[in-house]
Amino acid sequence: MKCPRVYVPEPIAGPGELALSGDAANHLRVLRLRAGDPLVLFDGCGGEFTAELLAVDRRAMRVRVLEHRAAERESPLRLTLVQAISKGDRMDWTIQKAVELGVSRIQPVFAERTVVRLQGERLRRKLQHWLGVISSACEQCGRNHLPDLLDPAPLTAIGSLLGQQRLALLLDPADGYTLNHFSVPPDASLALLVGPEGGFSQAELRWARDQGCHPLRLGPRVLRTETAGIAAMAGIQLLWGDLRQPLSVPVRAVPVVRAGGYPPRWWFPDSPRLCQMASLGPAWLSV
Repeated sequence: MKCPRVYVPEPIAGPGELALSGDAANHLRVLRLRAGDPLVLFDGCGGEFTAELLAVDRRAMRVRVLEHRAAERESPLRLTLVQAISKGDRMDWTIQKAVELGVSRIQPVFAERTVVRLQGERLRRKLQHWLGVISSACEQCGRNHLPDLLDPAPLTAIGSLLGQQRLALLLDPADGYTLNHFSVPPDASLALLVGPEGGFSQAELRWARDQGCHPLRLGPRVLRTETAGIAAMAGIQLLWGDLRQPLSVPVRAVPVVRAGGYPPRWWFPDSPRLCQMASLGPAWLSV
């Protein structure tokens, strides 16, 4: 069984005994852990602690914190997801997968076509629920820093946030460039704007472009709001984030003559593998 990871909302001082209650204790009860079982604790401030379960009772669970490990699994790319609030479980799913894909910050926004209307106590409960989704996703994926969840705001109220980014991308299935049109350094700050069901209105698209956002298109198909952002974030992390693992040495690609000439096939003299690529000239590659 994989060693369970548990988020502790209070700072962990270091080695010693600690009482877990609330969601943390409930998580361990669901897993049916027993005294002596190992676990990993993290408080969202960085790093993690090995621990051992000491005792189980109805109200709290006592654990022994053992040692701190400076384990970090954060992407160097500072990615902010600006997501128009979607209805039902779609927003939960989007937040969960965004955390797994290494997003640094989540800014929920209200757009003209947003179906869900949140305010007052309902908004407060929804924010608490989303924080729970974030912490659970961090427990699952191994992150020790919780992404920031900003207060929901109207789309047109986040102009200052967009102005702080090295690059801001606006998903627009009707018009825009593909991801390989852009280039950013791996430690850059980047914002991704994703519309609600029905997409952003024309007025919102014009406003976003006036703020310096570049339109982004994800191929010929129209994706749902809960799919589009996830697909874009995966591509962004693959191109500029920690899903891209460069080789330590460049590789020479040599074209292999084929009947018909297309698609071209390339031979890597330093590797026995043959890779088929749609368009690539002989070059030194770092892939």
